[in-house]
Amino acid sequence: MIKNIDKNIWEIPKEGKMLVSGLIFASPILMKSIEKDGKTIEQVRNVAMLPGIVSKSIAMPDAHQGYGFSIGGVAGFDMDKGIISPGGVGYDINCGVRLLVTNVTKKDFMFKRNAILDEIFKNVPSGVGRGTKEKLDDKELNRVLENGAKWAIEKGYGKKEDLERMEDNGCLEGDASKVSPRAKARGRDQLGTLGSGNHFIEIQEVEQIMDEKTAKIFGIKDKEQIVVMIHTGSRGLGHQTASDYIHLMEKEYGFKDLPDRELVCAPIKSKLGEDYRKAMNAAANFAFANRQVITYQVRKSFEKFYPKVKIDIVYDVCHNIAKFEEHVIDGKKMEICVHRKGATRAFGPGRKEIPEIYRKTGQPVIIPGSMGTFSYLLVGTKKAEEISLGSTAHGAGRTMSRSSAIRDLDFQKVESELERNDIKLRAGSKKGAVEEAPEAYKDVNEVVRVSDEVGIGKIVARLKPLAVVKG
Repeated sequence: MIKNIDKNIWEIPKEGKMLVSGLIFASPILMKSIEKDGKTIEQVRNVAMLPGIVSKSIAMPDAHQGYGFSIGGVAGFDMDKGIISPGGVGYDINCGVRLLVTNVTKKDFMFKRNAILDEIFKNVPSGVGRGTKEKLDDKELNRVLENGAKWAIEKGYGKKEDLERMEDNGCLEGDASKVSPRAKARGRDQLGTLGSGNHFIEIQEVEQIMDEKTAKIFGIKDKEQIVVMIHTGSRGLGHQTASDYIHLMEKEYGFKDLPDRELVCAPIKSKLGEDYRKAMNAAANFAFANRQVITYQVRKSFEKFYPKVKIDIVYDVCHNIAKFEEHVIDGKKMEICVHRKGATRAFGPGRKEIPEIYRKTGQPVIIPGSMGTFSYLLVGTKKAEEISLGSTAHGAGRTMSRSSAIRDLDFQKVESELERNDIKLRAGSKKGAVEEAPEAYKDVNEVVRVSDEVGIGKIVARLKPLAVVKG
């Protein structure tokens, strides 16, 4: 029986095979959506049965059914007794979001909106399977997998200062040899591409600033300032890497003792567990490089119309990743393996993992809305480190499956609704746009309100869409 232990916090009491209790951050409105889902609560409970789990099995306000873990699922595991699971990371390894800030005003942008949108749509391939004309050879692809965004900077796709504004400086400890030839083949021509699903490039205006002091540190200076949000991940390479290791772990360890086959896993310190972590990190590096190349194309697109434009990175965050981090568990400081599946890291001030420029304020947290709705910039907190393993939501969270959206909605209606709200759309496919219609998602305003009210991410600014490229 789920217990409401606070206005926006719900507990699944420890029972049966659960090693820890479950914790869900959600308002009563969001909780109704989670309960209606039917599977999310079961998945939170299943994660609580995994070997070596510490603290609690946690779900964020945007939680909904996923593969293995729920989307919005967070869990930490003891380094000696715990596991690492592809189902706790997801198929799109390091699916993440990057926010760029410009010195262009809304007034200036609106005159050239369609032309800029067309230029970005031309320069950044989007849609299912879309790749670039350039294919990386084995040597160059391996360098991407082991150097991430640093590779892109060395190739001229940005400036060194960009790396200071990315989670892990845009590079994790990866090993290209742990990524299969098939995965590499799938990613060979996909660097600098958006992909499909909920991936997008969105041009937004700063609609409201709630925390002026923090906003200025993040580069947000005025209302109606133009910003750009990029949401994409590791493309086919990451998907294949997840598939490869799910198969390998099933073969070596099986799943008969697990509550769900989708939670197949390996001990953290086993050879297979270590191989997966290095392959996952390599795929994450591909995603960092991918967002960096896209950033280059966005800059180039704006520069065509504004030769003196200045575009800086606010931050780049991972949504699907497992990391070794230090947390206080039951009063004791310890290193654990934290899985975030459709969740954003939200560290407060002082953490060594935060870039020096943000260490006094806390980590920037970016929560995009669904297509055509507000997005938000928040800042991480010490409270998040205390109650959510330093995590918060990563988006609005689905309420409607993609198949249901296609059945019940149509492209003309979606496009007309965006037009009514004065938002221009370019889509890689009509089907993809319908799948990501606002009606298919929870209310991002409510998701962010809960994060702010509970204290696992404090609102800095609200961003309103003006133009969007959808995968």
